[in-house]
Amino acid sequence: MKISGWGRFPYIESEGFYFETRNQLLDSFRKQQECIVYARGRSYGDSALNRHVICTDRFDKILAFDAAEGIVTCESGVTLAEIIEAFLPRGWFLSVTPGTRLISIGGAIASDVHGKNHHKAGCFSTCVVSFNLMLPDGDIVRCSSKENPELFHATCGGMGLTGIILEAAIRLQPVKSAYIREKVIRCKNLEDVIQRFEDNFDTAYSVAWIDCLAKGDEQGRSVLMLGEHADSGRLSPPVEKTLSVPFTSPAIFLNKFSVSLFNHFYYSRQPVFTDGRLTPIHTFFYPLDKIGHWNRMYGSNGFTQYQLVLPKEAGKEGLSVMLDKISNAGLGSFLAVLKLFGAANSNYLSFPMEGYTLALDFKIQKKLFPLLDELDKIVLSHGGRVYLTKDVRMSTEVFRSGYPQRHVGHLYR
Repeated sequence: MKISGWGRFPYIESEGFYFETRNQLLDSFRKQQECIVYARGRSYGDSALNRHVICTDRFDKILAFDAAEGIVTCESGVTLAEIIEAFLPRGWFLSVTPGTRLISIGGAIASDVHGKNHHKAGCFSTCVVSFNLMLPDGDIVRCSSKENPELFHATCGGMGLTGIILEAAIRLQPVKSAYIREKVIRCKNLEDVIQRFEDNFDTAYSVAWIDCLAKGDEQGRSVLMLGEHADSGRLSPPVEKTLSVPFTSPAIFLNKFSVSLFNHFYYSRQPVFTDGRLTPIHTFFYPLDKIGHWNRMYGSNGFTQYQLVLPKEAGKEGLSVMLDKISNAGLGSFLAVLKLFGAANSNYLSFPMEGYTLALDFKIQKKLFPLLDELDKIVLSHGGRVYLTKDVRMSTEVFRSGYPQRHVGHLYR
């Protein structure tokens, strides 16, 4: 079969092994000397691509729920969407969620995903009570922050390199509503949005759309979205209206001028300030999930998402240099997101550090990778790193420089 990440670059020929039970997995696992888990295909880059892959999408049962503690136990192929569908009507929601609910629990752990509340709640691993891990020799061990902690910290954010996550116990958070009480602030430039992030640090959720092509006094102009779980309202979210991109768009439609025009209208149509509006949870957290196959918009060559984090003390200067570089190259992204991170955790390959993270989508084209090489240099010179889950072309040097204290080699062999 032919597989790719969500960026549709690269595609490779691969042999997939499906399983529904541990014994079926063990039989397949023993036959393959080199394989990795391929779950829902939502990692943007090539982190789950290999000639032989273990497919977990049939290993997808919810096994138990402790209503007193809010702990759900499930197989690793269960998606975040399935958890939400089952438990939001009961008054429970994910403690940490990324920008899509269409990923698996196993993938969320392996990438140690983060969300709009990292500055308050940390990564997904903070809500992982425990998981069962099948090691390369077929042995199964239980891992938590107290039981086999070295394996726990190597697996959370470890990109599937320690083994196969089988079942996991995840702690949910109680909520009273399927709505978010949202505040929206239009920010005039990079300095303004960074200050607004800091001023609203105590807000549970914060994220900004940023215009990466704006220059001069408007460089980094943004729309900051803040949110808290509503205290009241129904627990069943409204039925979503969904769209789908029916075919792969010609890449020529995405260019400097179309992106600049989109950014201008998107920024201009936002209110200068809105406070207290009720927004459905799905709309606030997962706006792109409403658009099926939206990755087709980037053309037949696909796209990549470049996500970096810079330490807080270097954030403003580093981001300004990066935005200058992107704008001058004319390779802007209309899906550019800025978030505030809290403190780093103890996981060996987890991405976040205290500071600011910027994520940008770029269509694949000849002049893109030289630009990304330049951005790598800026990131490293400011003490930052690049997100492994999104990457499709990082060099060994950039990886080692970005994760200097995160290597425990024997755990990733």
